[in-house]
Amino acid sequence: MNELANQIRYLPSHEWGRIDEEGVLTVGISNHAQDLLGDIVFIELPEIGKQLDAEEESAIVESVKAASDIYAPLAGEVIEINEKLIDEPETVNASPLEEGWFYKIKVIDMEGFEDLMTEEEYKASCLEE
Repeated sequence: MNELANQIRYLPSHEWGRIDEEGVLTVGISNHAQDLLGDIVFIELPEIGKQLDAEEESAIVESVKAASDIYAPLAGEVIEINEKLIDEPETVNASPLEEGWFYKIKVIDMEGFEDLMTEEEYKASCLEE
């Protein structure tokens, strides 16, 4: 089993990624990010099959307050999107780390995962904002 499996890591821009045993990274935004955005009203997801580079713009989330770009934590190919978010974008507000995930990518290189922020590092960075 992959020792990184089920770990969540964060980008400073508030995206999270959770890796599984097969090297698939599930991507979403943090609870802190959805709280800052307020009521989410629209999400534009990437196309299945799209190749993403690490930290490349990959999706857009719009709320009553603002629109924000979503960045890919690691490079890889989009293999699944959370279609529920198309009709129910507010799912992200209710469950940002579980049901409100955005997309999944088959990671090209796992090496960068260790460089992403741990939950403790991420929470500390949010306090500095």
